[in-house]
Amino acid sequence: MNEYIGWIGSIFFAICALPQVVQTFRTKSAKDLNSLFLLLWLLGEIFTFWYVLYDDFSKKEYHYPLYFNYVFNLLMLVYLVYAKITYKDITEKKPAL
Repeated sequence: MNEYIGWIGSIFFAICALPQVVQTFRTKSAKDLNSLFLLLWLLGEIFTFWYVLYDDFSKKEYHYPLYFNYVFNLLMLVYLVYAKITYKDITEKKPAL
């Protein structure tokens, strides 16, 4: 039962950034995304994922719901950071009407 609860929570955490990713992809605008927020979120995900992996491998216990959460979040974060860097240039180059 605990495994199911872990999976459900990890899926919710993993998909909570999905609406932002979809909106950013559709609008090709990331101007409202705060760069410091993205950086802190990215670093938090990386360091916590590293901690979980290191701890799990040293104890030979594996928490697959957490791995799913961190990998999915890191993929979305990489896209949002890419969008923040790339789309910023696109929106700034548009001529004013």
